[in-house]
Amino acid sequence: MMVHEENGSAAAAWIARFPRPVPGADTGRLAGLRFAVKDNIDVAGVPTTAACPAFERRPAQHSAVVQKLLDAGASLLGKTNLDQFACGLNGTRSPYGEVPNAFDARYISGGSSSGSAYVVAAGEVDFALGTDTAGSGRVPAGLNNIVGLKPSRGLLSAFGVVPAAQSADCVSIFARTVALAVDVLLAAAGPDARDPYSRELALRSEPFAPAFRFGVPDTLSFFGDAAAEQAFRDAQLRLAALGGTAVEIPYAPLAEAAGLLYESALVAERYAAVRGFFDAHSAEVIEPVRGILESGRGYNAADVFEAQTRLRAIAQQVEPMWRGIDVLLVPTAPTHYTREQMRADPVVLNRNLGAYTNFVNLLDYAAISVPSALGADGLPFGITLIGPCGSDLALAELGQRYHHATGLPQGATGLPLPEPRLLPGLGASTVQTMPIAVVGAHLSGMPLNGQLTERGATLLRATTTSPHYRLHALPGTVPPKPGLQRSTAGGAAIALEVWSVPVAQVGSFLALIPPPLGLGSVELADGGWVHGFICEGHALAGAEDVSHHGGWRAYIASRAAAAGSSQAIPT
Repeated sequence: MMVHEENGSAAAAWIARFPRPVPGADTGRLAGLRFAVKDNIDVAGVPTTAACPAFERRPAQHSAVVQKLLDAGASLLGKTNLDQFACGLNGTRSPYGEVPNAFDARYISGGSSSGSAYVVAAGEVDFALGTDTAGSGRVPAGLNNIVGLKPSRGLLSAFGVVPAAQSADCVSIFARTVALAVDVLLAAAGPDARDPYSRELALRSEPFAPAFRFGVPDTLSFFGDAAAEQAFRDAQLRLAALGGTAVEIPYAPLAEAAGLLYESALVAERYAAVRGFFDAHSAEVIEPVRGILESGRGYNAADVFEAQTRLRAIAQQVEPMWRGIDVLLVPTAPTHYTREQMRADPVVLNRNLGAYTNFVNLLDYAAISVPSALGADGLPFGITLIGPCGSDLALAELGQRYHHATGLPQGATGLPLPEPRLLPGLGASTVQTMPIAVVGAHLSGMPLNGQLTERGATLLRATTTSPHYRLHALPGTVPPKPGLQRSTAGGAAIALEVWSVPVAQVGSFLALIPPPLGLGSVELADGGWVHGFICEGHALAGAEDVSHHGGWRAYIASRAAAAGSSQAIPT
């Protein structure tokens, strides 16, 4: 079978890019936006291949989700590449080419919704649809620095979608912001009698409380990736800064549930999804997809019932977990592989990618993957927030706060995130708050951060001042504190965090702030203004100017490094 001539290039993200977009309605929630769909989702008059040319069919009508999005005003640009028959988590299992990572083409994009994630991360469309059985709507998002919203099963109709495993499958959404992903979700949601697994779901309409509990697996493996392991530790600190308290949860039963997807009779459902075609044309299916589908033939009905019963027993076993936590935190993917590595060991490495995703749909949970960090190698790391069925909007609200607190750009575009916004369908918190910018000892992980968190303050975002400020190290302060002052000439952008402080707690917080520091107004990088700490000018006489470090955290780190070096010098 021929491999696409653009293998590993941006062009491999598309199977069909239309010469003219399919226009959406003139008005609607999504008017003016552009989207793409994974090529196992029907578009009227356009071949659906599921990345298998011999499987090609030409539907007469749009899938339910495509029709709803067009009705909401979005225009469809084309159909994207995928791991064949949505069977894989890496994006290399397609005769139409290996989809590269949006940050480094040597690396995988993640799959099976590889093309959809790439075109969103690269800014070629505003949003895209994927599908998700084992993590295909989350892993590509985590590996490309975008948002992957995996709805509760049945919330979006799967009519007109070639499933991977119909009872555990769902349509998923990729976007560069949580707010847009939610807009798409609400535009596309709704019961549909044409889909046997569609259902009417009442979504939770309240956000998580300002103080919440997040579960962390008691055993974690990053398959030797120390950078990813550190990134996940940092993610826990950031979630704690947003008001969370970590709670260790036993991961073994969730891992067992995940294993059932491919290592039990449940894999027979993957074969059943394309049984007629596969029985007649198995030679047209590429490896290792052929082997996975072939394995589904070896089970009988009793085996399937046995596997389903075991899955229900695991669900009963893990249900009490939700009495101790509000949300579960996991790495979206534990590591990142090159395309070459994936070709050399396609089964084991693919399994590794699903270490924290495979159980979610089997246990009927909702999930959202959001960007968390860009490593020293420039590659993204994402985290996934998981909740019970129907918690989609509450997860999104927390995910939006987390995403904006990272200060990361939108996908691979380099564009800054827009301001977070209230999410439709979700009530606002009744607690009145005031945003306050901090630049020194109150930053996350710094000595006085507890003065914020113990008052229920939550981190809104990390950003910088406008380039019109100077930062000084105030002498004789314990713990060390900086003084920020606006400069009319020769200023710099200084790193800061914006915290949401309950209004009822602002007075007691300010009472802890000694002179010469006080509350004033600080201009941010985007030109907006917010309350924040500034310093009286007289206190800066003789104070060391540390503006060249770009922020207090970097200055403190430089002092620690210098102290370590001096101790290492032999006397």
